[in-house]
Amino acid sequence: MRRARSPYRLEGLNLPRGSDVDPHESPRALFAFELRRYRTSAHLTQKQLAQRIGFSESLVAMVESMKRHASGHFARLCDEALGLDGVMTRLYVATTWNAAPEHFRPWLEEEQDATGLRSWEPMVIPGLVQTEEYAREMFATAPNVTPEEIEERLAGRMRRQAILRGDNPPSISLVMDQSVLHRRIGAARIMEEQLRYLLEIADQPTVLIQIVPNEAGAHCGLAGGFIIAEKNGTPYAAFAEGQPRGRTFAEQSDIARLLLRYDRIRAEALPLKASVKLIEGMVNKSG
Repeated sequence: MRRARSPYRLEGLNLPRGSDVDPHESPRALFAFELRRYRTSAHLTQKQLAQRIGFSESLVAMVESMKRHASGHFARLCDEALGLDGVMTRLYVATTWNAAPEHFRPWLEEEQDATGLRSWEPMVIPGLVQTEEYAREMFATAPNVTPEEIEERLAGRMRRQAILRGDNPPSISLVMDQSVLHRRIGAARIMEEQLRYLLEIADQPTVLIQIVPNEAGAHCGLAGGFIIAEKNGTPYAAFAEGQPRGRTFAEQSDIARLLLRYDRIRAEALPLKASVKLIEGMVNKSG
């Protein structure tokens, strides 16, 4: 399947000497890259910029190395200190995923930092591995949504998936209910393409796909989908689906409960090879 071109990719942009941030990776990476570029062009050290904007030198260093998120206030002060006429503020807005639903934006920020993701989905293909056409069909179901909003959200969805194609992608465990594979979203062609894409994704060494078969019957995962983010093996954030909106949380007690549920759900799932074989069988049948 042809991959979507990143909407924030800048052709011909050379990394400055000493920088290990790739500005093509994400809007947040572009913010860090440009902050360093404008600071060095102004012949300021990190300490000198920090003094001008009233933040610590360590915070400036962590923002430039993508170890901390910048705030809107931080971006505005950098614009003033560097005489940039709103450049850093506009770059900051891009990092906030402003086209995404408001309730989902905090999770998108957390997800970008993850070295591991554990996802459970009982209803539809997880957003991280949806094809463009599948995602478009899903976005079109929102009440009163406009064509422009659909395309904006679709661009955000494809941008979110950039973490799968980076130099150091997170390890991702995707567990889905078998009903997800049978629920037809859009035309038959769209579903076939989506299933083929799942098989393509399953070949990646950092991705594990498992299917909970219909024979599992009732289990705790039917209460709703969720995704857990980990940093170097330690869970630190989660997003739980819900109506009318889901929520992001970082309370360790809540995350621990989700981890227990995830383990119980995964215990009902088929192994990787059997899961892939199940998907292959559905693709062959549709073809």
